[in-house]
Amino acid sequence: MVIYTIGYTKKSLEDFIGLLRGAGVDCVIDIRLNNTSQLAGFSKKNDLAFLLKKGFAIDYIHIPDLAPSEEILTEYKSSKDWALYQDRYLELAKERGMVDILRDAIQSGGWKAPCLLCAEPTSDCCHRRLLAEKFCDSIQCSEVVHLGI
Repeated sequence: MVIYTIGYTKKSLEDFIGLLRGAGVDCVIDIRLNNTSQLAGFSKKNDLAFLLKKGFAIDYIHIPDLAPSEEILTEYKSSKDWALYQDRYLELAKERGMVDILRDAIQSGGWKAPCLLCAEPTSDCCHRRLLAEKFCDSIQCSEVVHLGI
């Protein structure tokens, strides 16, 4: 299995959908804590779910338990300390059993090409990369592909 990741920031809707379709993504798994912000544009939960499913036959699911806690996010916004954020998020991932949550969601949905979604434009300093790598290490998926880097 290949697991994809994508961030919507700094992408037009056309580019965003093009990247998903080009990769053959069959489900977008939203791992943002808050997916209803007024700043989210086309990526707001209900709009995105409708667009993906009705327009492009791509499933959508929001799993906030895969997001960092508000405390971790607030601390990172203040400190910009990526190493600390990474350590805290990976510890939270272990505590919550995020790999199992993600695996169960993918299995129950029957998806073959899932894509983790968050806001960050690149995967360098983003929890979607950390989770995707942890997931692949645990289930030995073949590859993590970051769309639109």
